[in-house]
Amino acid sequence: MKVFLIAGEPSGDRLGAALMAGLTTLVDEVQFQGIGGTEMQALGLRSQFPMSELSIMGIAEVAPKYFHLKRRIRETAAAIIATKPDVVVTIDSPDFCLRVARIVKEAEVEGLTFGRDIPTVHYVAPSVWAWRPKRAEKMAQWIDHVLALLPFEPPYMEAAGMGCDFVGHPVVAEPVATNAEAQAFRDQHQIGAGPLVLALPGSRKGEVTRLSDRFGETLGRVARVHPDISVVLPVAQGVDPLVRELTANWPVRPILIPADLADQKRAAFRAADVALAASGTVSLELAASSTPMVIAYDMNWLSRLLIGRLLQVDTVTLVNLVSDTRTVPEFLGSDCRPDLIAPALLDTLADPSAQHSAMQITMERLGKGGDAPGLRAARAVQDVITRARAS
Repeated sequence: MKVFLIAGEPSGDRLGAALMAGLTTLVDEVQFQGIGGTEMQALGLRSQFPMSELSIMGIAEVAPKYFHLKRRIRETAAAIIATKPDVVVTIDSPDFCLRVARIVKEAEVEGLTFGRDIPTVHYVAPSVWAWRPKRAEKMAQWIDHVLALLPFEPPYMEAAGMGCDFVGHPVVAEPVATNAEAQAFRDQHQIGAGPLVLALPGSRKGEVTRLSDRFGETLGRVARVHPDISVVLPVAQGVDPLVRELTANWPVRPILIPADLADQKRAAFRAADVALAASGTVSLELAASSTPMVIAYDMNWLSRLLIGRLLQVDTVTLVNLVSDTRTVPEFLGSDCRPDLIAPALLDTLADPSAQHSAMQITMERLGKGGDAPGLRAARAVQDVITRARAS
C-alpha cells in the first residue's frame, strides 16, 4: 500500500503521525510519502520539503510567499501523479491541500483522467456547521471522503456528496495529569487552599494583545471576592515575552508556565478550579481534565462584523456543541467585558456541577474509552482504498 499524506501545521503533523501508526498496525507493507513534520518523519515519512513552509496564516503573511506556495502546490501534485499512490490523505490546511487535490483530480496522463482513480481523503472536516456552509460543496469537487473529529459532522459532509467517518477527536488520546500530579503542582508553586484560576488568553500575538487587559481586569474583580486566589498561565509557543510584558501589571500576578514544560501545563489544567479561556479547541483540553471554564473572546471589528453575520450556531464552544448543552458561559465580541465575565467565573466556581456533567458527555461522544482516533482513521482510510479498488 502506498499512501501520500500532506500536513501543513503541527496539529496536522500529530494527526498524520497517529494515522500512520494506525495504518502500520493494520497493513503489513505500507509506504508513506508526502509532506509532514517531525512526528510524521519519525514514523518513516521523508518530507518533500519542510512542513514549516506551509505553517503560515493571514493575508499579510501569505502574500509575500504567494508564488513560492503556488510552486509548492504544483510540485506536490506532480509528486502524487508520479507516485501513483493508493490514496491521498490531506490533513487540515485546506488552502494548500485542496488546491493540490484539484490538480490531481484534473490530471490527464496518456489521454486518461488519471486523478479519478486516486481516492482523496481529507482529515478534519471544515466547520460548515458554524459558518460558510458552501465550503463543503466546493470541497466535494476534489475530495471523496472526509475523516471528521466531531460526531455531528458526517451528515454535513454526506449532504455535500462526500463519504464521511467520525473517527474521534485526538484530545481523547492525549495524556491527562493525575490528581496526585495536580496536588504536587499546587505544592510546588505554594498554592494554598484558595481558588486556582487557569488563564488562557490565546496562542497568537493578536489574541493575547486583545484579551490580556480584559482578562487581567476580570481576575482583579474575582480577587475582590476571593482575595486568596492564585492564577496560573501556561504560555503558548512564541508569545512568551509578550505575555510577560502584558501580565506584569495584572492585579493578580500569574504563575507563568513556559511552553516547553508540557507536564507542568497538564498538571496546571488538572489542578485548576476554573479556567478563563479564549475560544477554541482548548475547551476540549479543559474538558479532558474536568476543569470548569468560562470562554471569552474578541477579534478586530471587521472580523467580528463579518463572522457575526455568517455564524450558523448560537454557541462556538465545542463542549456546548458536542454535549448539546449550553452550560459553558461564553462572552464574545461586544460581550467580552470584565463586568460580565467576572460574575460568570464566580458562579462557575460556586457550582461547577452542570459543567462536569457536560464535560463527561463531551469526552464520551468524542470517543473516549474506545479505539484510538488514529486507529479509527486508519481503518476508514483502508476502507476507502478497498472500495476504490473494487470500483
